[in-house]
Amino acid sequence: MAIAEKDFEFKGEKTVRLEAGRYFAVIAYTMGSSVLRFRDEENKVEVFRYKEEVTADTINEARPIWGLPTLYLPNRFDAGVIKTSDAVYHMPVNEENLNNYLHGFVHNRAHKLESAEVQGDKAVCRTSFEFDESDEMFKYFPLPFKISYTFTLSESEGLKQEIELESKADKALPVSVCTHTCINAPITDGGDEAQVYFEVPIGKKCILDERCLPTEELREPDDYDKQYKSGDMQAVCHDISNDMYTAESTTLDGKPFYGVIITDRQSGRRVINEVSEQFKFWNMWNHNGVNGYFCPEPMTAMINSANLSLPREVSGYSELNKGGKFKCWQRFAVL
Repeated sequence: MAIAEKDFEFKGEKTVRLEAGRYFAVIAYTMGSSVLRFRDEENKVEVFRYKEEVTADTINEARPIWGLPTLYLPNRFDAGVIKTSDAVYHMPVNEENLNNYLHGFVHNRAHKLESAEVQGDKAVCRTSFEFDESDEMFKYFPLPFKISYTFTLSESEGLKQEIELESKADKALPVSVCTHTCINAPITDGGDEAQVYFEVPIGKKCILDERCLPTEELREPDDYDKQYKSGDMQAVCHDISNDMYTAESTTLDGKPFYGVIITDRQSGRRVINEVSEQFKFWNMWNHNGVNGYFCPEPMTAMINSANLSLPREVSGYSELNKGGKFKCWQRFAVL
């Protein structure tokens, strides 16, 4: 049986609670359409970073590091500059120590709840955000757009997120989308965080400079990097700081798989994060490895992609003309 509950109160915020079989998810449309909780109740697996005692105020102080926030435009832009094919935009520097513009603003806005309903054995929630001249950021980025999200929960597939970005601008709209995926460590109730490992099918390493911006050098993986490919990278208990790679495919139980596989070696439980082909990069970060979570972040384009001299087929950067749409998806499930 599936349930889609509107106006579900979660930490004092109006949210949507989806239930399907052993899973439930909480979609905080008033908090950037972030998935603040996704849980497999039967197997006692907490997928995204979650703490019962943490308040909504605490989450609002740093939305990128709780749950599943979606970022547009993600990660860093050098000195706040975004160069498109027909204009240059100057965003306010909000990472002053590195002189970068970081993570965009969409995740910090209240979004609109379009619908929440049951469709057979699935629970579905749709949300959206429209950016126009009424927003304080429009003076920096005068490109109206609409970003829409569809969250579908089912016992057979887990939680699927579909993202659609639509340009309403007369000039080119830059495209780069990422989720700052905050995976709980441990993933199992009462588990050992030191026993959480993950596999990321990496290709080449994107070398970053001291400001966490790409040097445009792509390097073959060394022994450290290969721990991602083999599934032997420990998720926490050591510092992972912006390890960025091109994405490749792997296998899951003998079948082709494009995404990340997280394993609790203590319990044998696995969490998978399958992504669509539009996600061409992975950026890994774990907040110094001592805060009980880690972020394997799927990105459609490289950090600072609009400003790089690399060909678009390498950087992943793209643009939309007015009326154009960009779509991507990902899903999470517990095995």
